[in-house]
Amino acid sequence: MQTILGAGGGAGTEITRELSNYTKKIRVVSRNPQKVNETDQLMKADLTDRLQLDEAVKGSEIVYVTIAFPYSIKVWRELWPTFMRNLIDICSKYKTKIVFLDNVYMYDPKYLSNMTEKTSMNPISKKGMVRMEIARMLMDAIEKNIVEAIIARAPDFYGPDVTTSMLYQTVYLKLMNDKNPQWLGKLDVIHSFIFSKDIGKAVALLGNTSDVYNQIWHLPATENKLTNRQWVELMMSAMNKHKKIQTMPDWMINLVGMFMPILKELQDVGYQFRQDYFFNSSKFNKKFNFTPILPENGIKEMVNA
Repeated sequence: MQTILGAGGGAGTEITRELSNYTKKIRVVSRNPQKVNETDQLMKADLTDRLQLDEAVKGSEIVYVTIAFPYSIKVWRELWPTFMRNLIDICSKYKTKIVFLDNVYMYDPKYLSNMTEKTSMNPISKKGMVRMEIARMLMDAIEKNIVEAIIARAPDFYGPDVTTSMLYQTVYLKLMNDKNPQWLGKLDVIHSFIFSKDIGKAVALLGNTSDVYNQIWHLPATENKLTNRQWVELMMSAMNKHKKIQTMPDWMINLVGMFMPILKELQDVGYQFRQDYFFNSSKFNKKFNFTPILPENGIKEMVNA
């Protein structure tokens, strides 16, 4: 049995789909689970409740943690550390392996221009502090042989079912409504994105490869060093829209944030959009001979979904 904790959304759905290439015993767990594969077993659960988390993990060889708690620093501080402690305890009890889908908020901003698995953790954001805390909890449990686990890190997502990304919220939706796309931060700095289907393929592959556990792995983001402007231009080209790209000053972010809360919360990690941000996944690509989707193809698939 392989179990998805926090199923649904762009990443969770793609991981569930890809796991069907390895097993037909897949348990899909969330508050409102939906089948992706015909043989999926559905379980409704509040994974912040220790007893319900225990039931979700029980009988699982591997759990894939794709939970996305509400994007609020207050919620993250309240829920993430407790969840991670419970997860480690329960997985240790059942000898269940963990594949934890992580982000890059904990990395030192000085080294965002070439992030690798060895980049030091030194966050300057509040959300980054939380992510560092839970990553250290899991790494400590690995080092003490309490659990077997993989930390699978990814930069910003994009793809057919990813509706919370900057590319979707401030570019795609604006263009759909025949408005100018907007961007938070600088346009002419490099920014890495990862295609949701590449996340699914890579995470399922990691989970089912025995010699890659107890390590950090960068998932296969685009190898092309595109700027924010180039990403927006790819979207406009795919949608056959030709608009002026607007950048949002802080006062505009505060104003728009009243109606689009994710923008307000993104300010905490806004430094990532104001400097070069390149996510190096060469370790994964070399190990598995993997080639990430080309950005123009990924954008076209997102637009045509």
